[in-house]
Amino acid sequence: MTDSPNPTPEPSPAPSSNDADKKIIAGICGIIVGCFGVHKFVLGYNKEGGIMLGASLAGILLSCFVLPGLAPLAMGVIGLIEGIMYLTKTDEEFVATYITGNKPWF
Repeated sequence: MTDSPNPTPEPSPAPSSNDADKKIIAGICGIIVGCFGVHKFVLGYNKEGGIMLGASLAGILLSCFVLPGLAPLAMGVIGLIEGIMYLTKTDEEFVATYITGNKPWF
């Protein structure tokens, strides 16, 4: 009985069409309404989506009274960057990074 010191790794499963749909939907949502974190909710990152939504809403409310709306602007830029990153990755890279890798930010 000889055990191989380096077992053969199992091939990673091919991305499903559902994962590819998430890539496109999350990318478009990130570009259009990224400041509200919709793209995070699409990918199942509820905590991160809540942070973006809360920061944007708090920034909008405070901009009416005290501060300029920098938080919604910052969240919008983050959403735009992430949306572009989602759409420029291949399906395999997207699934490995954001679906199976659980990478919530950038």
